[in-house]
Amino acid sequence: MALIRKKKSKETPPVSTASLPDIVFMLLFFFMVTTTMREVTLLVRLKKPKATEMQKLDRKDLTTYIYMGSPKNPETYGSEPRIQLDDQLGDIGDIQSFVILKREEINEAERPKFTVSIKADIDVKMGLISDLKQELRKAQALKISYSTNPAASPEELYKTY
Repeated sequence: MALIRKKKSKETPPVSTASLPDIVFMLLFFFMVTTTMREVTLLVRLKKPKATEMQKLDRKDLTTYIYMGSPKNPETYGSEPRIQLDDQLGDIGDIQSFVILKREEINEAERPKFTVSIKADIDVKMGLISDLKQELRKAQALKISYSTNPAASPEELYKTY
């Protein structure tokens, strides 16, 4: 004769945490590989002008950036627009040596593709930008781009800020 046993209620087994360290290290490694660090801390205010006709830069590693705008700390640096070269504020006279140093860091075969990108605040006067362009010509940096934000429509370009 068969015995009929009373079925016990089965408990769910606890979740195994043995693979948890592997998952954590895999995520850590993923974020370490894919994250880029900010290279420059902005010392100037930068509200880029808007444009409708834009092109992306082909090689950002061959591009050096020059920032122009009023300083974020006006008590120390005044309220007049300034030029930022990497992490320090500079003058027009510093442009040539800065560009030459940046160009020397690039492989000699790729130097003709070297580009200087001007990121200027919308309130910077064109005279300062013209002076900057003259210094870039003296440094033989003839490939210049301007950084802008996209405009939704051509009418948006003519709004007063």
